[in-house]
Order: sequence, then C-alpha cells, then structure tokens
Amino acid sequence: MKKITMTLAGASGLLLLAAMSTQAQAAPSCGLNNGQAATGEPIKVGAIVGETGPDDFSSAADSAAAYFACVNANGGINGRPIEYIVEDDQWNPEVAVQVGTKLVRDDQVVALVGSGSFVEMSMNAKLYEADGVMSMASACAVSECFESRNIVSTNEGPLPSSVGAAQWAVANLGSQNVVCIGINIPSVGQYSCGWTEKYMTSKGLTGSSILLDLAAVDLNAAVLQAVASGADTVLVNLPAALAAGFLKTVEEQGLKENFKWISSTPLYDADIPGLLGPGWVDVMHVNIELTPIDGTGEDAVNWRAIMDAYAKPEDPRDTFSQSGYLSAKFFVEAMLELDPAAIDRATVTAAIKGIANKTSDLLCGPYYVGDAPTHMPNHANMMVKVVADGFEVVGECTDVDSAYLEPVRAAEQALGIGG
Repeated sequence: MKKITMTLAGASGLLLLAAMSTQAQAAPSCGLNNGQAATGEPIKVGAIVGETGPDDFSSAADSAAAYFACVNANGGINGRPIEYIVEDDQWNPEVAVQVGTKLVRDDQVVALVGSGSFVEMSMNAKLYEADGVMSMASACAVSECFESRNIVSTNEGPLPSSVGAAQWAVANLGSQNVVCIGINIPSVGQYSCGWTEKYMTSKGLTGSSILLDLAAVDLNAAVLQAVASGADTVLVNLPAALAAGFLKTVEEQGLKENFKWISSTPLYDADIPGLLGPGWVDVMHVNIELTPIDGTGEDAVNWRAIMDAYAKPEDPRDTFSQSGYLSAKFFVEAMLELDPAAIDRATVTAAIKGIANKTSDLLCGPYYVGDAPTHMPNHANMMVKVVADGFEVVGECTDVDSAYLEPVRAAEQALGIGG
C-alpha cells in the first residue's frame, strides 16, 4: 500500500523540481496559482489503484498526485492543502474491499479522485453510495464504474474504446469479422467484448470473443483460438503488458499477416512502438479515449508541465495520466467554489454532482457528473496507428455507436448537454 501525503513539507521539495525545469517548458498552472504553500487543515482525498499484479494501473493517481502537489504549492483549496492517500488493491477483490473501507470509514476521505483498477469499483460501488462519497475515477475498466450513482470517470473504459476501435475498422479497414481478445472478468471482458460483438451484429457483421484467465494465461492457445475464429480482424482488448506479450506471440508464430489489427486504449503508451518493434509499424491501430499525449492545447501542455515539475520522471505520460490530471483539475475547481471552513463529505459530494459542461482539449466532448444511476461523460474517441517514432492520428473525434449509451444520452438530454 502507498500513502502520498501532499502537505507543506512535500510541496516545498516539489517546488525545487519545478524550479529545475527548462525555460522552454511552460510554467505549470493549477489551483489559485499564487505561489504560496497551503498551511491550513488538510483535506483528505483518497484513491485506489491496481499497482501490483498483472499490470501497473496507477498512472492516473500518479498524475492526480502531481496536480495536487501543484495545488498545495499554490494556495491549496483556499488555504487548505490536500492530503492524498493512495491505496493498492493488488488486483485482489478482498484487498479492494479492505482499502475501500479504510479510506471511506477510517480515513474519512471527502472523495476519491484518480482511481484506476480492474477490481475495486465492482467491489466498492455500494459502499460509496451507502456512505455518500463520490469517486472521480480516471482509469476505469469494469462495468460497475459506469453503472453506479457515485462513480464517474474521465476515461471511457474498455467498452467505448473497443466498440470505437471496431467501428473505425469497419469503416476504414473493411473489417467484416472481428474477434475481441479480452480478460475473463465478467464486468470487464464479457462487458466490453460482449458489446463489441453486439455492435458487429447490429451492422450485419460478425463478432466473437476470446477471454483469457489471468490465473493461467496461455498466449499460444489464445493465438490459435484467434485463427480458429475465422476473423479477419483482431481487437486486442488487454492491459498493456499482456497485450504486448500476446502480440509478441503472434509474431513468433508468423501469424501477423493473417489479420488486420486494432486495439483498445492500453496500447497507447510511448514505450509500446519500441517494445513491439518495426514489424507493427503501420499495422497496429489503437483507439485512444482522450486526445493525443503530444497535443498542443492548453490542458495538454499544462498536464505535461505539471508532470515534469511535480511527478517522478518514470511516472507514465499516457492516456490514464491525462485522465488523472483532468479528474484532479475538475475536482479542485469544484472545491474552490466552496467555503473552505465548510468542506466535508456532504458538501464535496454535492459540489461534484453539480459539475457540468466542463471542456478540455484533452477530451472530445464535455465532462459532467449529475446524479444519474449511470455515468459515462466521455464516449467519443480517436484512432492512432503505430509509426516508427510513436503514433500518428488516423481517426479524429468520433462518437461511439452503441445501444449501450442510450441511458447515458438520456441523462445528458436531461442535463441539457449535447445535441
């Protein structure tokens, strides 16, 4: 488990890192931007990440921690610093319940911000609703994250990302038969690959799924199953490390040329082109849930500046890091509207539910929360392909075509958001 406490002493050390950034780097902007370290009573904010396990899913919380460090170095929440407590669920449902209960009932956090996990949201959604605490997550993978009243994420999760990838492949690669390679967690693999199958069927096409058991992954068998499926296109819908292993196995078996290749967001990582090698250049197409990590918009530049000044050099600069930045930013903006002396869980929950029509160059559409039983404000995405020196955009912002979004669109209409 890890605890990151961003108080005065920590902020002072991080200010030194900010001072060391090059003159060419834009100055980070956050919170009150007054250059004065917050010294008041800390406000406890939590997060739960899957850091140790099949893959490290903590980059969103790392980014949120950097943003909160910047805020604490610039006046905090009207003088009060944020104490950010990050717990590792270890990809273990029992541990997820333990750390969720600790944060909500023992630490008495006012909210969770920047969580990223394959298990915790499904285990803790009822806890959050029962105790009236909001989770502004950033790297959601399970259906409960998007189908719960008290959880809202800036990332889309694997369902829109997978359907968006298949949607693009049908329109641009001529895909007729897509097999989705996912993980055998009901609210993850069956959820996202299942809805990808429904999308293909809705277009009179063919879809199927191959779900890997994380307790005994057999990549060779998965590749052979993909061949047996009769698909013309493989959709890799796996955590990044597992996805890279699957693709290495495909290449070793000489089967890369048998398919068209698409992926959901986890493969959008600066290290992936080098890890996969030249054989995947112009071959692998990846759906991205936010805009490109090398964007030139105000938030894109500020996110990188905050990471350079307040995060560790090894902290990933990926889609989930962007998402953590946005969750932290939107949270702080809502908190700054409150009387600092009256900040408690009830006022914070109300403030978060009141967030509406937030825009950012990192998103394809507006961000909002509201008080609906489902939350998926981010449901338009982009496509990139792997090139020699990184990624190249091949598909601009496009809304996802899925019946799954019908209640989401109804909630948006009720809030006056969208068309």
